[in-house]
Amino acid sequence: MDDMHIVLASASPRRKELLLQIGIRPEVKASFADEETVSDIPWEVVMELAEKKAGQVAENEAPKTIVIGSDTVVSAEGRILGKPKSHEDARQMIESLAGRTHQVYTGVCLVRRGRTEAEEKKVVFYDKTDVEVSPMTPEEIREYAFSEEPMDKAGAYAIQGFFARYIKGIQGSYANVMGLPVSRVYEELKKWRQEEERHD
Repeated sequence: MDDMHIVLASASPRRKELLLQIGIRPEVKASFADEETVSDIPWEVVMELAEKKAGQVAENEAPKTIVIGSDTVVSAEGRILGKPKSHEDARQMIESLAGRTHQVYTGVCLVRRGRTEAEEKKVVFYDKTDVEVSPMTPEEIREYAFSEEPMDKAGAYAIQGFFARYIKGIQGSYANVMGLPVSRVYEELKKWRQEEERHD
């Protein structure tokens, strides 16, 4: 994959770190796409936003560049939890997750720029992980919610941070909960590479 020019349409250090971990060194260009969505169904929301982000960044890229757009939400009993607006908001989110199993959805859009629109390739998908959180005391909830860790995280927690002490178990991709299901991303890139080799 070293000869592929890959752009990550996200300023998230966690997503960049996940790509580096699997041997992909992306150029980072944060997307400024509008994040309004028409749906309130978690997997539809993340796919729509991932597509918007990748599309907005891809517009200015050269042919053959691959742009990765991604969006992650936490869903508790069908309700989407975004990033908390305040520590009190974070406290309410954590309270709704404690002692229960919730879902994390990450949408991904890969766009490969072509010389013409007809040559452009695109794939959009989502991944889902079930996350079980241990019961937490009101003091534990408050202590975590009023720290800085939850403030820029969907669902008000970071699985790779201090909150790991409350994660009882997960079913699905751990990387997906961090913000990018890199195994699936790698599989899709590999397919494109194999198609290219067949046409060369």
